[in-house]
Amino acid sequence: MPGRISGRETAGNPSGTGAWGREIRMKLSTKGRYGLRAMVDLVVHSETEPVSTASIAARQHISESYLEQLLAKLKKAGLVSSMRGAGGGYLPSRGPEEISVGDVLRALEGSLDPVDCPGLTEEKGCGGADVCVTKYVWKRINDSINRAVDEIKISDLVKESREVAQRNQTPGSCCEKKE
Repeated sequence: MPGRISGRETAGNPSGTGAWGREIRMKLSTKGRYGLRAMVDLVVHSETEPVSTASIAARQHISESYLEQLLAKLKKAGLVSSMRGAGGGYLPSRGPEEISVGDVLRALEGSLDPVDCPGLTEEKGCGGADVCVTKYVWKRINDSINRAVDEIKISDLVKESREVAQRNQTPGSCCEKKE
């Protein structure tokens, strides 16, 4: 019987590859990846004044219109605030030591749980939850991912960004394809 991971068929292939031989794995979308980069950039550059979307977009090589959408989600989640006018832009709403990577990713991506098991929540319920032994595996996976991203604070990434800059390198992302 074929399995499904993230909406893609595994075609019953136990090797973890999809129907076309591609590896199947949990991935964050560009919303999460770009939004996290933008949040770090915002904190690094907002020590004296609000930061414009144009400046973040230029430094991070993100479309300004896409960045506006990401910042709107971060604002709705209470992670950033905006100021209008000539000197306007965005500022973090809290200190970087109070904002976790998990806060940012959940604001942009929603739940980070890779396994949606109805047996793990009372409201969804599952007829076999009382006898299901695999639900403990899914719970530990979900908890581990959430704990990992919640333990990393934006201040940790800002510190790393500054160390990279001190080595006369441009902070960025190693996850983007080189052209």
